[in-house]
Amino acid sequence: MLIGSVVLALMAFGLGYAWWPLAILVAPVLIWLFAFFRDPERAVPTSVNSFVSPADGVVSDITEIAHDELLGGPSVRVGIFLSVFNVHVNRSPCAGRVIKVIYRKGKFINAMKHNQASEENESNTVVLADINTGEPIVVVKQIVGLIARRIIFTPGENEVLQKGQRIGMIKFGSRTELYISAKLCPQIMVKLGQSVRGAADVIATVGTKAIDEEFEPLVSRNTPA
Repeated sequence: MLIGSVVLALMAFGLGYAWWPLAILVAPVLIWLFAFFRDPERAVPTSVNSFVSPADGVVSDITEIAHDELLGGPSVRVGIFLSVFNVHVNRSPCAGRVIKVIYRKGKFINAMKHNQASEENESNTVVLADINTGEPIVVVKQIVGLIARRIIFTPGENEVLQKGQRIGMIKFGSRTELYISAKLCPQIMVKLGQSVRGAADVIATVGTKAIDEEFEPLVSRNTPA
């Protein structure tokens, strides 16, 4: 914000020197810059069986994953597309311990191309485990898009996170994915095209199904890439 403000101030000075009304053109960009970095407080649902959205944006896809290597079995993925006008602070979807952080270099494909962006774009993948059992339960994946160029993740491995806790940010439009292990028997509470708010809106509720029971379908739909 400081760097951007200085750059815009210099631009305003240069434009104003040429013709003073031109300096006003910088004002909307400055307002957008401050709005982009806003970080509102959110009321986090207290139910222990609820998983909240890890990001602000629009639910772009809901997909069953037959086998997730990081979670050790099937899962359901909820993809959230963040436009440049959304809050870009990422939140922890549930309480858990960070057991793995994987940063991968990659491309900058349009984040609306769900599967391709998920597989090929630069990303940061975080695995959360149950605090008591150590069993991996959730993956949060921060993915750059066509415009986004920087991913920030602040917690370290072995750190315990609380539901709704701020964990990082993706700058200037992107995609955030939430993978929930089928072992938790999740019920997806959002629909395609629905707007969600990080830490405030419930993405899924989880049941108490035993870990070794047979996996059953989590949602009745797959969405195209």
